[in-house]
Amino acid sequence: MSFGIYAIGFAIMTGGLMYGAHLMHMPAHWIAVGGIVLLGVGILSGVKATRHKDPSE
Repeated sequence: MSFGIYAIGFAIMTGGLMYGAHLMHMPAHWIAVGGIVLLGVGILSGVKATRHKDPSE
């Protein structure tokens, strides 16, 4: 799986969660904090899922 596809899917999920938080009338600064945390988690899990193992020599 390519990192781009993984990142797009995670961005759509993060956007949906942030929109849901907005509909629940959460304060905007907590929505931003949640978005930043999810962005970090998405990058870490995306790199872990799509990286190639180094060949052992």
